[in-house]
Amino acid sequence: MNQQRILVARAVTWCLALMVVTGVLVSSVGAADLEEIQERGVLRHLGIPYANFVTGSGDGMDVELIKLFAQYLGVKYQYVQTSWKQVIGDLTGIKVKPQGNEVQILGQVPIRGDIVANGFTILPWRQKVVDYSTPTFPTQVWLIARADSTLQPIVPSGDIAKDIAQVKLLVKGYTILGKANTCIDPTLYGLKEAGAKVKFFFRGVNELAPAVIKGDAESTLLDVPDALIALEKWPGQIKVIGPLSPQQNMGCAFAKTSRSLRRAFNQFLEKCKREGTYLRLVKKYYPSVVDYYPKFFAKHS
Repeated sequence: MNQQRILVARAVTWCLALMVVTGVLVSSVGAADLEEIQERGVLRHLGIPYANFVTGSGDGMDVELIKLFAQYLGVKYQYVQTSWKQVIGDLTGIKVKPQGNEVQILGQVPIRGDIVANGFTILPWRQKVVDYSTPTFPTQVWLIARADSTLQPIVPSGDIAKDIAQVKLLVKGYTILGKANTCIDPTLYGLKEAGAKVKFFFRGVNELAPAVIKGDAESTLLDVPDALIALEKWPGQIKVIGPLSPQQNMGCAFAKTSRSLRRAFNQFLEKCKREGTYLRLVKKYYPSVVDYYPKFFAKHS
């Protein structure tokens, strides 16, 4: 019986592997495209409460943006809460596990939504299984420490690669919190190899800064949107040590079969930029971010 189960498991794995070409997932299982969504009359927004993109209180930059997109399509809006672990499967019907910049396919799961929007960073492994919209927000991963930590902020050199190297020289022996399967996963930035004590966080991403303030760890990884919120919420209690990644971009994610939906969203986003709606939402939820990334907003507004 055990041998039979092993053979069945291998067969399932082999069948799933046929869906992958050189590590790239070429199709999703039954993900809805634009015509089906319009027939259904509902756009399902997959979101995770995170920073000011999805606040968890019924608003947020991405909540407002996707509500406007639903109006643009002439359908109703529905919010579907998910998690960092489940979000890819909820969108594509394929359960995956990231392995560096690659993914391991674990099986099939029910599809629960049509679009992911909650400050979803564009990462190489995610691009293997989803397609992204035009970038919607700039970001970067920073090392954040408690204000009284012996870790001291670097002096920016003007060269991002040198700045990252400076930060990595400082982390030896320090405990750093991170969140698996996200853009602040410590394994993406070689922190263990740099001598840091990596500690994975199993509560919500929004709780990372409070955990450091309480003393659960000496430092944490945060991306720029979350760091800006934390600096405003807990002034004088945390400090930015420096960057651990070059500038990255966030975008909305779509199943690879939802090509018409993605194209419609990009057209809608361009309309929002021309009319000033996009920049109004940015300034409403992240009033200081334009000062940090003026080139991005000059280009995308």
